[in-house]
Amino acid sequence: MQMANTHIDALARTYALALFEASEHEGGEDRVEEIAGELDEILELSRSDRSFSEFLRSRILPVKQRAGSLRLVFEGRISDLTLRFLLVLNKKGRLGQLESIAAGYDQILQERFGRVEVDVYTTSPIDRAQFNAIGERLRGSLGKEPVLHAYTDESMLGGLKLQIGDQLIDASVSTQLRKIRDRLSQEGSSRIRAAAERFYDETE
Repeated sequence: MQMANTHIDALARTYALALFEASEHEGGEDRVEEIAGELDEILELSRSDRSFSEFLRSRILPVKQRAGSLRLVFEGRISDLTLRFLLVLNKKGRLGQLESIAAGYDQILQERFGRVEVDVYTTSPIDRAQFNAIGERLRGSLGKEPVLHAYTDESMLGGLKLQIGDQLIDASVSTQLRKIRDRLSQEGSSRIRAAAERFYDETE
């Protein structure tokens, strides 16, 4: 879930909703998931290929020429619905907003099907049993079906971090150590002040 912090404006949400309703009408939840996967693949291509990213965002390239290129690249490789959607975005000059539209689509998908995407960060890969245990705990806490994505963060000393939407839950060892250090520092300062006050009182 790398789009969690992507800004979704009202226009992107409108396009996303139109695509969601069209995909749901075509084939229900399975079709919705399929279209979501295709959007992810297109965005991944955009992130990994700078020339393709520039092709999508260019304001100079004529609409008709870009439409022909879109058909050449994607026809037979993605569903007709996704291709038609890309052509509509091209015609409206909105291909540059594809990432925010895809984020809006994913948001609607989670809302409609009672799911929530969660990024799980650990210092090393976790096994299936740990993965399932985290899912069970989140299912009980959130009251929704968590869709987990596991990542490793070697900068962590241990423990885990959970990214749920725009909320970060940090239970890593480094964070716990920092909290302990801060608390000891605050308590130490309080003790010094208290000792100074006692000394002052005794000398009066």
